[in-house]
Amino acid sequence: MSSTQTPVEPACVSPLKSVTHSTAPSSIIESKAQPICKPLGIEVPEYHPVIITIDGPAGTGKSTVARQLAARLGLDFLDTGAMYRAAAAIMIDRKIPEDDIGELVSTVLGADLHFDWQEDPPTILAWDHPIDHRIRHEDVTGLVSFVATIGELRHHMVRKQRVIGAQHPRLVTEGRDQGSVVFPDAAIKFYLDADPEVRAQRRIAQLGLEESVGLEEMCQRIIKRDKTDSSRTDGPLVCPDDAIRIDTAQHDLQGVVDLLEKLTRERISRLIGTE
Repeated sequence: MSSTQTPVEPACVSPLKSVTHSTAPSSIIESKAQPICKPLGIEVPEYHPVIITIDGPAGTGKSTVARQLAARLGLDFLDTGAMYRAAAAIMIDRKIPEDDIGELVSTVLGADLHFDWQEDPPTILAWDHPIDHRIRHEDVTGLVSFVATIGELRHHMVRKQRVIGAQHPRLVTEGRDQGSVVFPDAAIKFYLDADPEVRAQRRIAQLGLEESVGLEEMCQRIIKRDKTDSSRTDGPLVCPDDAIRIDTAQHDLQGVVDLLEKLTRERISRLIGTE
């Protein structure tokens, strides 16, 4: 990693311009959040909340990066995309037609989506049964963008995510609207991005589609998903004004996590020092 300094108060512009380097419903299962003072190496009161948001389009590695960052810092990890994928899986498996939004929303509310925080990563459950084995299937991937445009469903998910944030106030959360809508006052916000072709390559590998989907086809899917996510009325994909934007195409996985950890430690040190 370069030793060039990142601006102290970065806006929504890539730090790579100056630093270049070659993923309350009562049924939410509680876990005891680990104090952040030890892993962060600074004095932080046990009650001090630290919400770190990681947003960005598909294929930028948000989930993997967020999980590893949370592990390094001793924080909890929330994969909000799993919640929308679970809703899409429910829609498919319950054979709910796309034009019956009321039935879909009612069914998802009845499923009471929540996480088992005793698992690593936390397992998402519907009707108190794990559904994580289903949510990465290709049919779910093809429908999740549509599901995510449903305003009433998004409002429900946002409420659940805020409940999780209240119950797990030391949290790394990833998605598309975490820093802009769900946790606008988060202490630290990141926005991960990369060229569509790079993201398409990653998505093919992630879903194990090397034998069935070509790079050009996946790239077109990615571009279409970007357009849908960024143009929806509720919770569109945007880079928050106060987020640090990072081009993950310029990093390997560990390089991304290293950079986010470094920037997080610096920001928290400043925040604690001003209190």
